[in-house]
Amino acid sequence: MSRTARFATLLALLTAFGPLSIDMYLSSLPEIGRDMGVGIEKAQLTLAAYFLGLAAGQLVHGPLSDRLGRRPPLFAALVVYTVASVLCALATSIDALILLRLFQALAGCAGMVISRAVVRDVAHEIDPVRLMGRLMLIMGVAPILAPLMGTYLAEFLGWRSIFWFLAAVGLLALLLCLLFLPETLPEDQRRRSSVSNVVRAYASLLVNRRFMAAALASGFAISGMFAYISGSPFVFISIYGVPPAQYGFWFGGGAVGFIVMSQFGGRLAARFGRDRVFTWAAGAIATCGVALVAFVLLGAPFLAVYAAIVGYVALLGIMLPIGGVIAITPFPQMAGTASALLGTLQFGLGAVAGSLVSALHNGTALPMALTLGIAGVAAVTARLTLR
Repeated sequence: MSRTARFATLLALLTAFGPLSIDMYLSSLPEIGRDMGVGIEKAQLTLAAYFLGLAAGQLVHGPLSDRLGRRPPLFAALVVYTVASVLCALATSIDALILLRLFQALAGCAGMVISRAVVRDVAHEIDPVRLMGRLMLIMGVAPILAPLMGTYLAEFLGWRSIFWFLAAVGLLALLLCLLFLPETLPEDQRRRSSVSNVVRAYASLLVNRRFMAAALASGFAISGMFAYISGSPFVFISIYGVPPAQYGFWFGGGAVGFIVMSQFGGRLAARFGRDRVFTWAAGAIATCGVALVAFVLLGAPFLAVYAAIVGYVALLGIMLPIGGVIAITPFPQMAGTASALLGTLQFGLGAVAGSLVSALHNGTALPMALTLGIAGVAAVTARLTLR
């Protein structure tokens, strides 16, 4: 296996904690609600808590990885993630599960932050857009397989088996990274920053127009995907009559599109430039979001609604890898910090979008569609305003 392929495989495994921890139990949300004696609206808060943990945890893991190197914070986080997954499997109340999902996300997001920082660390040896594209290719398999695996695990072993499986994945990732992931941040390049310096570093990024143009555009765009993740179990199953056992197949269609499109980002960026392709992708995503709202309002058939959703998610395969490179590459001395803030903005907006879908729940597909459409328009607006 080549070095690029090895890096991509390990980093994809770390990044896949997000989609695995989210997508595997989506079809089980109604069952979790019934088991805990609550409605699906309360069960959906376990998703919102996870999004919130993903956003908050990255603010800590990024600076830590810049200070201590990539490996020590990653190993500690994987241990906490594994323990939190075991406790989720043993939870006896919805409030406990919500809290444990928060801790699971606070630890699990380390892999996402550190994987992006590692891409920046090795950018002088490996083309970062192509490496990120390979990472997205491998990571994109997770949203296809996760709902399917989760559906069958829940059907035969109950929803708690999903969290036992996640604990096993955490343990496996810890083992593989201990054996095969080298330290990519040399001692002399680490930042011995105080808390005040970390705060100033974040502040400098927040006022950097190039960083914010890429980060906010990516954040708004991916928040639409989180609206889809939060709302699709109810919309697909309850509104359009998709059998729960088939939910994973329909959900996986977007992931297939994501995988396919992620392989074109590097080629398009090499030919037309990263900034131009990033802007085009943002515009196309906004178009899909607006089309989705129109289809839902007009009562269009499920296939039309589904096509708009798949188009939106597929285009993220181009937008997210390039956006990450645009945002982080100019900051080699604080790649972990920049990666953390990028992830926090993305998942913070995702938490808002997921909570909005739950709060606006009215028994129709409109809350999900509107949230997704607004996210797409906000993404292209941020890109055009700040670039």
